[in-house]
Amino acid sequence: MEDAIRKADVLIEALPYIKRFHKKVIVIKYGGSILGDEKIRQGVLEDIVFLNFMGLRPILVHGGGPNISERMRASGKKTEFVEGMRVTDEETLKLVEEELLVLNELIVKEINELGAKAIGLNGKIDELVCVEKKKTEVDLGLVGQIKSINTELLDNELKRDKIVVVLPMGKGKDRKTYNVNADETAASIAASMQAEKFVLLTNVKGILRHAEDAHSFISTLTVNEANGLMENKIIQEGMIPKVNACIQALLGGVKKTHIIDARTPHGLLLEIFTDQGIGTEIIK
Repeated sequence: MEDAIRKADVLIEALPYIKRFHKKVIVIKYGGSILGDEKIRQGVLEDIVFLNFMGLRPILVHGGGPNISERMRASGKKTEFVEGMRVTDEETLKLVEEELLVLNELIVKEINELGAKAIGLNGKIDELVCVEKKKTEVDLGLVGQIKSINTELLDNELKRDKIVVVLPMGKGKDRKTYNVNADETAASIAASMQAEKFVLLTNVKGILRHAEDAHSFISTLTVNEANGLMENKIIQEGMIPKVNACIQALLGGVKKTHIIDARTPHGLLLEIFTDQGIGTEIIK
């Protein structure tokens, strides 16, 4: 009986959040090694299906870096990164798109098996993600900088009660296809859709003030504080593009952004529907 009452208490705690976020857009970025772990992926997709059934409108943007790097190794092609961005020639672009399509189809299939309706969208189709060639000191090849998002296309699918699963590719005015960073794609979609929340799933607890000290976890940061931590090299390496994506989303009008550990069972639900939350939230 006590166990049943505890469960009821959890539902009551979630009620104000369910009410507040009803029909609101939530953009979730999911990628890296945690995407390849079947058990973690199943838990994440269950949470996203739950959000959908609770009346929220989730958009999932996925990467696929490890799968792409593994495929390139197997084909004998060298992987080269500049400041976290993959240098992309035409052969690499073909491999990237093939791997992203495989992952997209898998995610859509698994969401449908959980009882929701999902649709996979390739960013290069129907001008979903319009880009231009990214201008950098080192030529990255076919890597795109996002110019605009086709929000009407996303809106139409969400109104049909579908979970939208986006793979990060883009099309330029030159009609060329470009590889686009998944964090940037997710942040741009969140800003363009004026999302209530932007959530980055990762394989760490959140942001730590001292990398080796789990007790130095930071639960809330402002944009100014986050910029200061990056300048002082406290936020480093792989966390930098994630924090920058959160800042980009906030400056574009998103209400709150979150970096959470996908390995925590039902971490997405805990972050959105409970008073405590589990990850680092970055606010304006």
